[in-house]
Amino acid sequence: MSPATPPTASTQITVLPSGRSFEALPGETMLAAAIRAGVGLPYGCKDGACGSCKCRKIEGSVVHGEHQEKALSAAEEAAGWVLTCCGTAQGPVVLESRQVTDESAYPIKKLPVRVAALEKMSHDVMRVRLQLPAADAFRYHAGQYVEFILKDGVRRAYSMANAPHTQEAAPGVELHIRHMPGGRFTDHVFGALKEKEILRIEGPFGSFFLREDTDKPIVMVASGTGFAPIKALIEHLRHLGLARPATLYWGGRRPGDLYMDAWMREQVAAMPNLAYVPVVSDALPEDAWRGRTGFVHQAVLEDFADLSGHQVYACGAPIVVDSARTAYTAQRGLPPEEFYADAFTSEADKHPK
Repeated sequence: MSPATPPTASTQITVLPSGRSFEALPGETMLAAAIRAGVGLPYGCKDGACGSCKCRKIEGSVVHGEHQEKALSAAEEAAGWVLTCCGTAQGPVVLESRQVTDESAYPIKKLPVRVAALEKMSHDVMRVRLQLPAADAFRYHAGQYVEFILKDGVRRAYSMANAPHTQEAAPGVELHIRHMPGGRFTDHVFGALKEKEILRIEGPFGSFFLREDTDKPIVMVASGTGFAPIKALIEHLRHLGLARPATLYWGGRRPGDLYMDAWMREQVAAMPNLAYVPVVSDALPEDAWRGRTGFVHQAVLEDFADLSGHQVYACGAPIVVDSARTAYTAQRGLPPEEFYADAFTSEADKHPK
């Protein structure tokens, strides 16, 4: 598509079938405009890397900024698909997104937070508890994420691992941070970060949260620290007392990567409708692993011949989320609009060499 002359006035974006509409400022991406207007379009990385915000363009012209081929291929763009996170409308645009909701419209805030506790959960996962300002209510949906704002404006995103109702006891959020050796932020978390240190966050962000307007059974798929927002969903389900059947498939390379396995088993004992299937891909003899093996998304295919009546919530490495999305919709009849995902894109994922 040849670059069009950018509009000099705000343009209207309409989303079907909800009929919701909002105004985008000149040069503003459609997703940024939607977030500003409190319209809950689906999204993940906001950086053209994960494809979570991909939706179909019905009318209008869109020019894309830099993005990855895996998020939106040239063939998909030619067929009318757009990435709202890096797509700019060149006039009125009509999009189709069945996940759009006004439920996500909690105010996005910048807040100072204090490191309340650090707990190493495994050799490369740290549980970080952040104390929020007591005088400033922070509302979010279980499954959403916050971004750390570092000194030079660089950002790092992490999902909140505790459900919103836990704020009633003490305002704070729990994050599960995996160490990425050489990673600027995670090296600090696993090295110099101390309790009582002050950090800055912004949020909540993301469209990964429980849809409560249905009683469809739930399949949850997590890899590694993709468990964090899933933990928040499970806490939320338990708090609401919902009777919807839910099954978590949690995958790791080694058994130790399932760093809250004991917690999950406690939830299963307390929640009659919750099932838990741990899956290990690279167990060694010394692990003495007797559970399921292989790829975590594949375990779901082995257990479910038909997903047409389910909702799936998937979180973790992009390859896991992408494989699950493709297989469940193509092979098991899952409606595409019932696949909710949060792909954990690292800085290396966003800017591949």
